[in-house]
Amino acid sequence: MVNQYWRECEWSSTGNGFTEWVIEISDKPGVEEPEPAFKYIGNMHGDEPVGRELLIRLANWICDNYLKDPLATLIVDNVHLHILPSMNPDGFSLGRRGNANNIDLNRDFPDQFFPRNDDIDSRQPETRAIMNWLRKIQFTASASLHGGALVANYPWDGTEDKRRIYYRCPDDDTFRFMASTYSRSHRNMSLSTEFPGGITNGASWYPIYGGMQDWNYIHAGCFELTLEISDNKWPNADELSTLWEYNKMSLLNLIASVVKMGVHGRIFSSDRGRPLPGSIMIKGINYTIKAGRLFADYHRLLTPAKGYEVVASVSGYKSKTTGILLGEAGMSLDFILDPEGTPVENLRTTCDCSYCGMSKLENLWGFHLEFYYIILIVILAFLCFLFIRRMGFYFLNHRQSPKRSFQA
Repeated sequence: MVNQYWRECEWSSTGNGFTEWVIEISDKPGVEEPEPAFKYIGNMHGDEPVGRELLIRLANWICDNYLKDPLATLIVDNVHLHILPSMNPDGFSLGRRGNANNIDLNRDFPDQFFPRNDDIDSRQPETRAIMNWLRKIQFTASASLHGGALVANYPWDGTEDKRRIYYRCPDDDTFRFMASTYSRSHRNMSLSTEFPGGITNGASWYPIYGGMQDWNYIHAGCFELTLEISDNKWPNADELSTLWEYNKMSLLNLIASVVKMGVHGRIFSSDRGRPLPGSIMIKGINYTIKAGRLFADYHRLLTPAKGYEVVASVSGYKSKTTGILLGEAGMSLDFILDPEGTPVENLRTTCDCSYCGMSKLENLWGFHLEFYYIILIVILAFLCFLFIRRMGFYFLNHRQSPKRSFQA
């Protein structure tokens, strides 16, 4: 039964020849659907293995509880979930932070402020694998699991001048909400005395450059968090069950948030009804996401309980803007866009009215006839009014006239 809903994919090989495996969980594994995709990545740093263990437990729990638990069922039926338990098996086998080349993978991605070499072939094999992965699959959101602290971290991770300050990205409110979703569901993360609410802006904590979460947001349209899930990087094996219970609902609720929050829909053309893989923008937020290539589906994460103006645009079509009032739950909103510059001749050929093919004189004469009909109707209505009024006076006078008396 479980095998119907998950599969293991041989994903990539590391410098030392380890195979990286991704667990895919869906009601239709291997099939693209018009639904949001989410990914978890663990063990990016080889000496932070707790995420590796918890993600394996997460995959087992979801599959074991499908059709038994409503949250597991919601995830399988509505989210295309991918889980990479270990991004850095080389570092894990060596017991160190870096990979086989002793490179910190969370400093190896292209950076927005201090670019080094944007040639993908010059990067580490694990970094290249992630970048190629996101070219194939359009993820809505994701999270990377780390250890050494207890906090949910969100962009930006760095600053333009390398100062340690709060540095907001365009979707700061949404990221704060997502980070709080994880923190509040955790046993004690939100009770942190170091990080108010158990969340932090990355640059406010300590700036880093070449990080994976900023690259996801900038280049892949993916809202990624960096989750520090254990103060102790190498806890005893008998502590894993406790760490799992502390993080279980947080891991599940963060996945479910890509369905439960924001606005979701598809973009179609009005002329043929075909899907249009265009883009979605929110007025006032300087960030654009792309609709899916196959179904033209979009999944725009937004902070609940606010009003937004959603703009859909596709090259060659007229953009359309719709105002929404987003509640606590997510909502659906499809767009149907009209082609730009439709010729007048085309309008005439698709016209279904009785005036098509008439000359200007015929149209003018038809206008005059309509005008005369209106005058005639007004006159008839006035005559009816006079007639009713006259009859009313007649009956009133008749009822008020004195009765004659008759004598026997």
